[in-house]
Amino acid sequence: MRRFAGVLVALVLLAAGGCAPTATPRAGADLWHGGRLYIATGNTTGVYYQFGGGYADLITKHVSGYEARAEATGASGENIQRVATGDMDVAFSIADTAADAVAGKGAFENKPQKVVALARLYRSYAQVVIRNSAHITKFADLRGKRISTGSAGSGADVFAGRLLFAGGINPDTDIVRQRLSLPETTKAMQAGALDALVFTGGLPTPGIADLLASAPGQYSLLPLDELLKPLTFRYGAVYAAGKLSKSVYQTATDIDTIVIGNLLLVSPDMPEQLAHDLTKVLFDYQLELSRVHPEGANYDKSGASGTDPVPLHPGAARFYSSG
Repeated sequence: MRRFAGVLVALVLLAAGGCAPTATPRAGADLWHGGRLYIATGNTTGVYYQFGGGYADLITKHVSGYEARAEATGASGENIQRVATGDMDVAFSIADTAADAVAGKGAFENKPQKVVALARLYRSYAQVVIRNSAHITKFADLRGKRISTGSAGSGADVFAGRLLFAGGINPDTDIVRQRLSLPETTKAMQAGALDALVFTGGLPTPGIADLLASAPGQYSLLPLDELLKPLTFRYGAVYAAGKLSKSVYQTATDIDTIVIGNLLLVSPDMPEQLAHDLTKVLFDYQLELSRVHPEGANYDKSGASGTDPVPLHPGAARFYSSG
């Protein structure tokens, strides 16, 4: 899309009897994609969007010649496809969706995507929020309910389907499934048009925090620890046990849940030095990222290179090996 727009401008100039200027090179002409980088994030009330906006600002300030911009998207699945096609340069993705993408599995069946990683970042937490008036006290009670599983093709949507199957619920026949963005989901919850939502994100997820704060006592979070074993049996060790601390959303107790890693992805065609510099920004300015969102503090250099089965970009690998 971005490249098509550039070609269109050139064609318009030619049609008007003019031509693209050649005497003076345009700014950034010697840089990858002319020095403009686009970061695919997620829904506007999710952590990807906040984190990505802060990261874009830091790239613009500290990577010479480059200007970065964070774009709202449908999250992981869309992000991967847009990096693979060259429409975006950098993308956030949940680890299970990224693993499917490089292997050509799941939503990417027989269509492996050409993406590589810069880093493993913070962990996303599975969050199942219910309206208390829907009389849901355990996971099995979700059967027959109206549930948003996230934007179509997003990591949240993929995970929600897997989670429901692990709990013995067919997401396409046993519930009234709605694939809504997080802003749309929270509005529908407040309007009483949904009984529950399934989402994965860093903590706190802004949209969920706002929903819970909007009507104290009207919503609850379901514990999910019983579903970890069937999930890992079917999909492997990409999932692990975690807790939603009671301090995150001011719940009465900690909530047992499931966690999944997040990856920062780019095209394998990205120049090695640029990939190195983008990775370096994540760590040189991590304090600033933690001020944008608390999850900015929740990754470190020793673990960030563990992106298997998604390969590291050589530029990122050089950064991690530099000590």
